Amino acid sequence: MSLLFKIVEIELLEHPVVLRMPFRFGVVTLRRCHQATVRARIETSDGRTSWGASAEMIVPKWFDKNQSLSDEDNFNQERDVLHLAKQAYLSDESATTAFGHFARHHHAHLKVCANRGHNPLLANYGPALVDRAVMDALCRLQQTSFYRAVQTNLFGLDASMTEFSGIDWSRFLATLQPAKQLHARHTVGMLDAIRTEELTEPVGDGLPESLEQVVQHYGHHYFKLKVGGQLQADVQRLTRIAEVLDALPHPYHVSLDGNEQYPHAPALLELLQAMRATPALHRLNASILFIEQPVTRQNALGTDLRHTDLGWPVIIDESDGELDAFVRARECGYSGISSKTCKGVYRSLLNAGRCAVWNQEGTHRYFMSGEDLTVQAGLSLQQDLALVNILGITHVERNGHHYVNGMASRPASEQQAFLQSHPDLYEHTQGATRLHIREGRLEVASLDQVGFASGAMPDFSAMSPLTQPVMET
Repeated sequence: MSLLFKIVEIELLEHPVVLRMPFRFGVVTLRRCHQATVRARIETSDGRTSWGASAEMIVPKWFDKNQSLSDEDNFNQERDVLHLAKQAYLSDESATTAFGHFARHHHAHLKVCANRGHNPLLANYGPALVDRAVMDALCRLQQTSFYRAVQTNLFGLDASMTEFSGIDWSRFLATLQPAKQLHARHTVGMLDAIRTEELTEPVGDGLPESLEQVVQHYGHHYFKLKVGGQLQADVQRLTRIAEVLDALPHPYHVSLDGNEQYPHAPALLELLQAMRATPALHRLNASILFIEQPVTRQNALGTDLRHTDLGWPVIIDESDGELDAFVRARECGYSGISSKTCKGVYRSLLNAGRCAVWNQEGTHRYFMSGEDLTVQAGLSLQQDLALVNILGITHVERNGHHYVNGMASRPASEQQAFLQSHPDLYEHTQGATRLHIREGRLEVASLDQVGFASGAMPDFSAMSPLTQPVMET
């Protein structure tokens, strides 16, 4: 049963993150960024109060890939939508459910952001973090876990928003059951070395750097392969990747990430046909599960995939700006959509509910995938894992541990707190607490505890107030 409360305080914080190796993120090469942390305090009519928190990376060239914007411009866009979300959620002091707080501000917030030049995908970033901090606070107030809160609809999802109609929320949410293990899907970025001898500037910190080292160290079964829109270069690179993956003693599975590199479906088809015509890619082709967002977001929902026989299901990711994006994508022949905590928990639950309804209506299978390249150890990682886990997704993109040296930048006491609270999920090696992956799997049983998937909290005193950018309107 849901609970009514008001949001009385929101605190925005950030701290810097330095990558241990460069990563090509969309059209930029990422070497440093920041992580935002949101704290929220809620209060019930009888005076009970509780704090909760969430965290998410501040990254360039995903929410807005406008190449005229610098990395710092992108950072400030994300900071701006966080400040706007804080203002929105504190603007109404009346009590409602957790979902009610989201519902009363969603559309108005997107309009404010649009007036400042922020696209819907970017605009959702702010409420996504505030909502998770509020959920965490509510779970702690009620001494329950995120999983139990979802199953009992403690957050109060209902049809008060048109987009959420047509689903029996109490019935659907009660069916969701988390697992104790998840597979980590390793992303092979465009700049990543495939073979160890290809490393031109090895980090030499004892952690895996090349794909060859990654599979030896972590034992992954699932991989995400980025393609860059250059036919011959992509086929050659995929062939080199296949040489490594085909040597694995166990079956493997891959997704292809088009990363908005194709203007339309026929351009992608040219790559897929070339892949099928390459004998060295036979096993890799047979291992493909789906293709992620190949067409630019400007064209994706205007492209009818039913006119192009691609041969594999296609999902949207960057096109998921509006709450009805999956509905429109379905009409264009897309089969799935990504779950990311940076896009919002309610959005993921909504799309999971849609999949359940649609899959009962016909023979075509609709599904969700777990995608998030950058989440860092701590609240961000754990909340994202808990979300994909309750949705029944069995493998999730995880690469933040590969490009960043675990929790090395955080205070030792914070690292120890997370390690003690989640000894199945983390390990302490080479001087830092980091994600523990064995045979490609993550042990996640410890996420099932009071709060939003975390028995520990970051050291908020070791962070700075989130910068208040000056944005042109």
